[in-house]
Amino acid sequence: MKWQPYAIAGLLLLPGVSLAEDDWGDDSWGDDQTETSTALQGFYELAAGTRLQTDPALDENLTLAEARARLEYDRYFGDTRFSAKVDLLADGVEHGLHGDLREAMVSFKATDQLDLRLGQQVLTWGTGDLLFLNDLFAKDWVSFFSGREDSYLKAPSASLKASYYGWDGADLDLVWTPKFTHDRFIDGERFSYFSPMAGANVAAPEGHFVPQEPDTALENGELAARLSGKRGSTEWALYGYQGFWKRPVSMNPQGQGVFDRLSVLGASVRGNVANGIGHAELAWYEGEDGAGNNPLQANDQLKALVGYEQELVADLTMGLQYYLEWTQDYAALSRADGGSPYRPDEYRQVATLRLSYRLLQNNLTLNWFSFWSPTDEDFYLRPSVHYRLDDAWSVTAGANVFGGKDTHTFFGQFEDATNVYARLRYSF
Repeated sequence: MKWQPYAIAGLLLLPGVSLAEDDWGDDSWGDDQTETSTALQGFYELAAGTRLQTDPALDENLTLAEARARLEYDRYFGDTRFSAKVDLLADGVEHGLHGDLREAMVSFKATDQLDLRLGQQVLTWGTGDLLFLNDLFAKDWVSFFSGREDSYLKAPSASLKASYYGWDGADLDLVWTPKFTHDRFIDGERFSYFSPMAGANVAAPEGHFVPQEPDTALENGELAARLSGKRGSTEWALYGYQGFWKRPVSMNPQGQGVFDRLSVLGASVRGNVANGIGHAELAWYEGEDGAGNNPLQANDQLKALVGYEQELVADLTMGLQYYLEWTQDYAALSRADGGSPYRPDEYRQVATLRLSYRLLQNNLTLNWFSFWSPTDEDFYLRPSVHYRLDDAWSVTAGANVFGGKDTHTFFGQFEDATNVYARLRYSF
């Protein structure tokens, strides 16, 4: 049977999922730092999580079992900043000791109008809240589903970022990543995923998904651009990306996942609306199968997002979003995929709701975030509670709840991955 490869939702994973830019803004340049100021900080954390039901494809019920140490180092020499963030991790789920270099970069002013950041870094832009359209930087979906801190959804990459402030009312950001950095997607190790070949969820070792990656030639790097500005209280931006799909959404004739080339053009706007803040974003995804008649390759897509955020009462904030993903050349796909039961909807829709409530002088935070797709008839719920005991100690607990009518949809396939988790952190 022929099938459309991006029906494998475990490999596509929330194709629009993004963190709000306010939460992921670029680090400041630290111009107010002294010439040789140095800061060393970090945290120790214990985390545990478990499934609420058994996954037949996996023997392990734990989804999170780790001891983590984070070290952060900053040093300034005038306007030049050297920074590093490294995690050391003892993982009881994947059974081993691991290191994760989150940041190792140098930031400096090349001219009065040009800032440069070079090295391992976490990058972000866009307006969505846990919905990504024009943000084509790497994500870590394993961390997101496991219950690690939300910041770990953003994966680092070795990149050069140049920011130019030479135009009146507009700034230009260029990001070059010489070696393609894909998402840390669900591959069957910690969570199973739906395989249309098997007609069921699969996991490692037989279901360990290992795609074919682009070679490391410079022409296979990634280039992202953003032209942004502000008119009154309204922020606007234009985006461009040249690289590859961040997840292996296509297959070669041998059945191995591949990262097809991808070009993206987009725009966003954000500003005051009534008593809150509204935002909208648009992105055009153009892949390799321009005609849309190859069921082994992803079709072009048009993605759109509108959202609104408002403080309902003191310390209680609500955010609403509507996301649309329009698969192009749908008639050609329908003719070519052999009547696949896993064909995606032509118009996939997702609605999100965020509620955030701060109590006890902001020491206690209650969060609710939900995804619901009326077209796929599935959902993903993310309730959590965070309590700060003092300046050093904090505790977080929450859940990742999945469900849906069908096992092959984006969220429905992870129903057996539903889990609860808790984290205890000491910061220094």
